[in-house]
Amino acid sequence: MTLLHSAVQRQFLERLFETAVAAAHPARFLHALLPPAPDTGRLIILAAGKAAGSMAEVAEAHYLDSGFPKERMRGIAVARHGYGRPLRVVEMVEAGHPVPDQAGLDAAARTLELADTATHGDLVLVLMSGGASANWIAPVNGLSLSSKQAVTRALLRSGASISEINTVRKHLSRIKGGRLARHAFPARVLTIGVSDVPGDDPAVIGSGPTVPDPTTLADASAIAERYGLELPGSAFLALRDPRNETPKPDDPLFNTTDYILAAKPLDAFKAAEADIRTAGYECIFLGDRLEGEARDIAAEQAKMARDLSAQNRRAVILSGGELTVTIRGQGHGGPNQEFALSLAIALEGTHGIAALAADTDGTDGGAGSADDPAGAYVDGQSAARARALGLDATKYLADNNSTAFFAALGDLVSPGPTFTNVNDFRAIVVDHVDTA
Repeated sequence: MTLLHSAVQRQFLERLFETAVAAAHPARFLHALLPPAPDTGRLIILAAGKAAGSMAEVAEAHYLDSGFPKERMRGIAVARHGYGRPLRVVEMVEAGHPVPDQAGLDAAARTLELADTATHGDLVLVLMSGGASANWIAPVNGLSLSSKQAVTRALLRSGASISEINTVRKHLSRIKGGRLARHAFPARVLTIGVSDVPGDDPAVIGSGPTVPDPTTLADASAIAERYGLELPGSAFLALRDPRNETPKPDDPLFNTTDYILAAKPLDAFKAAEADIRTAGYECIFLGDRLEGEARDIAAEQAKMARDLSAQNRRAVILSGGELTVTIRGQGHGGPNQEFALSLAIALEGTHGIAALAADTDGTDGGAGSADDPAGAYVDGQSAARARALGLDATKYLADNNSTAFFAALGDLVSPGPTFTNVNDFRAIVVDHVDTA
């Protein structure tokens, strides 16, 4: 039997994460998906999300390097702070995430103004990725930026799923839920999306600014009621205003729009799975659509890992999706770090089991800084190591203070901006333990 030292397990897990992220980088796939440039009209590039800078960089270079005149190119790309890229023609803006800010408000206004200029013969190329919902902020009439910020904070603290969060967002926005397509009509609109949501639904990715919205104002109001959201009065009024209903599938404005799903979480996991099997492990893939409370999912997967260990199997449990955290404490962290902290408690005392949970965009929630960690590494000795430092894992979990916990252990995963986003990556490696 082979006992992998914890450091070796950690290196293996980090390599799997890097493989998954690399498989979803725009440089890998975008060139082949870009359409021919317009014959006589303009090319308008509108990008938003954590991959906005890298997608705009690839697209811009593709057309300019093939001879498309820069005088006929316009564009604006909006990414979270720290995720900008050097662009030649397209304007690059960095804005707040997950809570929107003034930079995102101003950038969304310029995006809509540019879309309004589109006409027959123009091609509007929309490059979407996770994070766009916060980066493009265009409140409906009667709603201020501060009110939208309050709505966002309430949603993020509620434990609502990303599809539920975006249902509310869409009905409080002039750019989300198909409304950007309305501004660009009658020009041809092609959206190329990178999915960071369970199910890869274009209507959920970045709150679907160029696709029909199947949800309604009533759905948004029901979500607010279900989670007991404390929203500003102006937001409640907006959710009752029929003028804020989103365009539906039968709207003719979508006759000139197309959508290509370019990269999705499953692509990243297939790449990681290939590495897992090459290394001689059994791969147990639980899917890329897991949702639920991070601590509950961690408890389930810890039991699975213990069972595999008891059966003396060499395996890697792989899973994706977007977990949630219902915030009750005053600490800082994110769903991946909370998952890892819960796992540390559930795996205490085990040997040969280690895990890494991280967001492929390079940050795991947090305060919106590009320096936020993506997640954390954990093994069966993490809780004991913490105790030796005077840290009680259960207390840190109760306070939702996972970042401080793993910072003290030196076990944060902090790759920095990855310039892509295909949701969360979780891997638990179970290895043989030599008890002789």
